[in-house]
Amino acid sequence: MKTLLLYNIQAGKGKIDHRIEDIEAVFRCEGFDIKTKRILFDENPFDGEEEPELVVICGGDGTINYVVNRMRERDLNPTLGIIPSGTANDFAGAIGMKRSHIKAAQQIARGNERHVDCGWANGKYFVNVFSFGVFTTTSQHTSDKAKHRIGKLAYISVGIRDLLSIHRIGLHITHDGTALDCEALMLLAFNGETAGRFPLAREAKIDDGLFDVLILERRNFFATCANMVRYLCGGHPRAIRHLRCSKLHIETSCNEPTDVDGQAGPEFPITIRCEAGALRVRC
Repeated sequence: MKTLLLYNIQAGKGKIDHRIEDIEAVFRCEGFDIKTKRILFDENPFDGEEEPELVVICGGDGTINYVVNRMRERDLNPTLGIIPSGTANDFAGAIGMKRSHIKAAQQIARGNERHVDCGWANGKYFVNVFSFGVFTTTSQHTSDKAKHRIGKLAYISVGIRDLLSIHRIGLHITHDGTALDCEALMLLAFNGETAGRFPLAREAKIDDGLFDVLILERRNFFATCANMVRYLCGGHPRAIRHLRCSKLHIETSCNEPTDVDGQAGPEFPITIRCEAGALRVRC
């Protein structure tokens, strides 16, 4: 099988560069015709490449997001393999990948193909989550240096700063023909189940053709904090609204930044849809 192995040297703690040869060896031993290429984020990794049958991505959710979007630009749809090499690796977790680089490579080489959903937001694709509001741009504001040094704690430290800038966002949402108006502090549309490995969309499935949308409605500061803690501990506070839908349209008068898989997202108004079974993954 003609295979393109793409890796992000900056992902996770930057250790993947020293493991690439071992990963290559796994695929060669299993009979794969493999070519390796480092991802440069100012270039399309598919430039100069004939259509590969399998694309193996070594990186985190942001790296997968980048590759999927560049793949769609070329109108390509190869089977994907994911070797988790980022800080959180939410998409890899959603499809059940082993955390060890070598075991993940073996899992891909010996695995079966599975169809999973992919999100689309104003022309940008995402594999795990679209979001905006408090905490949701934390990943964008967390430096690679901090991620490498202290891992998930880097997200928490930046998130605490974000909490101090909490503000309400007036929303008009249309989902599957139903209209909703609310004042929210945060909205997340999950394809997967976790964000930063925190299980937030506890009922979500990556292959059901639906998003699990969580909306944290406005309360006072202390009630908001209590509701977030209660939800993280498994509770169901009424201030957190849960929708399940395949498409939603969101309007707001705020100039609110958005996030897709830890990367800068599109501007409002935003239409989001779930492309059921659009990605083929080997796992």
